[in-house]
Amino acid sequence: MIRLDGVSKVYRVSDPGETAKKDLHALKSVSLEIENGSIYGIIGRSGAGKSTLIRCVNLLERPSSGRVFIGGVEMTALDDAKLRAARRKIGMIFQSFNLLANRTVSGNIAFPLELDRWTKREITDRVREIARLVGIEDKLGQYPSQLSGGQKQRVGIARALANRPDVLLSDEATSALDPQTTKSVLGLLRDINEKLGLTVVLITHEMEVIKEICDSVAVLDAGEVVEEGPVLKVFTTPVKGVTKELLAQVMKTQLPDSFAGLKFTHERGSRQADILLQVSFFGDVTASPIISGLVRNFDADVNILVAHIDHIRATPCGTLVIQLSGPDREDALEYLLDMNLKVEVIGYVARSDGTAR
Repeated sequence: MIRLDGVSKVYRVSDPGETAKKDLHALKSVSLEIENGSIYGIIGRSGAGKSTLIRCVNLLERPSSGRVFIGGVEMTALDDAKLRAARRKIGMIFQSFNLLANRTVSGNIAFPLELDRWTKREITDRVREIARLVGIEDKLGQYPSQLSGGQKQRVGIARALANRPDVLLSDEATSALDPQTTKSVLGLLRDINEKLGLTVVLITHEMEVIKEICDSVAVLDAGEVVEEGPVLKVFTTPVKGVTKELLAQVMKTQLPDSFAGLKFTHERGSRQADILLQVSFFGDVTASPIISGLVRNFDADVNILVAHIDHIRATPCGTLVIQLSGPDREDALEYLLDMNLKVEVIGYVARSDGTAR
């Protein structure tokens, strides 16, 4: 297990044009527990403190306060020699690949093993084994300049795995890749997690990455964990505004600009106003005929403004934004509330001329 106990990181910085320094609080008392063998995502906007956090996990940055435990060992209590030895069980991959340009693929993978004084035979065998695992066994004699971005990242992953680590840290490892290559690399990380039982910690600003691969997620904002838990829970019942903003695009809940002519209000106002709802559904209920049930059972019109069906890992999920009008719209709303759905009243709608439907 990885455990962070009240980890804070403060930098002394100077503002441009000023001589006095001030404290910049990059992390503020972060506490997390990451289960062995899980894929854990840490997400936040630029400047949230994500990269600082992951560098505190492997002590490339020493926390200003707090403790870091990996596998029951308090990393923050180790001296430099013991810390170097402990880091051999922590692999790390980077957005910029960080490959050695003057070394072949084989040489890049072998580099940490050479530093660890493996024998030549051991290195040769291990390089071939790990290259086969990540699908680059035919690239061992090539140089980084001859590889695509996805191939470079696979070399970076292979190098990170060379010492047989227990933990793999990924700092925005797919941010420089196109969507198809990103999907391929994420599939590789999931495969490695399952085959080797590695604990994988992913730093990202993309909820799509979290949705695709992670078991649990923590949302970081201004150096603080504002929300965390299983991915399905956080995606389906987000609490904080920053989480909802990050989810808006991946869950396709934003209203298109073409509906700008609708006048929205959060005040209920006239009972004649249309009701604007966001309906989220998960698991088996995703295949249920929700809209046809409304139309069949009630004297209500249903205007579908947004519809989206996707998967969070293996769980199907869907989102509808609908406008309910007609005499039975309140009864139709109660019908939805009684189902196994998440229903949120976004507001009430009138046409642009100020009259309700």
